[in-house]
Amino acid sequence: MTISIRDVHKRDKGIWLKLWEGYLIFYKASLSQEQTELTWSRLHDPEFNMHGLVAESNGEVVGFTHYLFRPSTWAVNDYCYLEDLYVDPAIRGKGAGRALISAVVERAKDAKSNRVYWTTQNTNAQARILYDSFGFPSEFVQYRIPLQ
Repeated sequence: MTISIRDVHKRDKGIWLKLWEGYLIFYKASLSQEQTELTWSRLHDPEFNMHGLVAESNGEVVGFTHYLFRPSTWAVNDYCYLEDLYVDPAIRGKGAGRALISAVVERAKDAKSNRVYWTTQNTNAQARILYDSFGFPSEFVQYRIPLQ
């Protein structure tokens, strides 16, 4: 299977929405239509620090990733946060997830970032096999304080 990676385009909205919905279902999450539209518009706003890539196989979009850059108090150069990654379950294990992560890593290298990082649920065993092949889990535990 040949996988190619490219920037997400406005013409991808229909398939992106379908994959986004699958992503939210996987994480047992729900977002308002307004939030989904805001995310979509941010991906296409050159003034907003959010970027999107899609994976294609045989001309069909089969996955996406979103990432952003953030400054750090611990490094001169930014860190790259890979926020979302999703591949159509029908083609998982065929290289799309690896290609998407690799593309983000290349974008981060081009931007002179100090690191690429992401989080996943500790129960996401299938994805963690892939993630472990890129590096190692952080020794840190994430804490959250919901404000809204």
